[in-house]
Amino acid sequence: MCMIGMTEQATMSARDFQLRAATAADVPALAQLHVVTFVETHGGHGPTCVVRERQWGEAFSQRSDDWFCVVIGSPDGKLIGFAKGVPHHDIPGYAGELNKIYILCQYHRLGLGRRLLGDVSRRFLANGISSMLLFGDARNPSNGFYERMGAERLFAPNGDFHGGYGWRDIHPLAAHY
Repeated sequence: MCMIGMTEQATMSARDFQLRAATAADVPALAQLHVVTFVETHGGHGPTCVVRERQWGEAFSQRSDDWFCVVIGSPDGKLIGFAKGVPHHDIPGYAGELNKIYILCQYHRLGLGRRLLGDVSRRFLANGISSMLLFGDARNPSNGFYERMGAERLFAPNGDFHGGYGWRDIHPLAAHY
């Protein structure tokens, strides 16, 4: 069962945390983390733990090689962040999609986002995918992070920016982070 209310203070460096592939055993903790980080990032109310647990459970029960999820564990094993990668076929020039990337706010600015991007990039490259994009909220303060990490803004045909970012070559992310 999901419990909301993670309140541990971050007093560590990025090296103190472990990245690994998520497994079906992570579903309850991943669902809880997804709910908390979604609300921290977007405000308001998002899907409930019950909904997220069902979604993640379905994803892992229909496991295929076309997607992956990476989690960040604290030294005590608690999940504090995750990213999900999937193939992308709709926008020419981008073969992978960073479908989700969330880290608990109290762990921001430790270098964990860079580590997640590097790990996701290496996983994509291992599958023959050398570019990726993401779709976010155009008003999200995290957008500056994507730009600092070398992403380009993706504009709609009319010139509007809706929160999409892309990396045409993820080799530098994989090599440096």
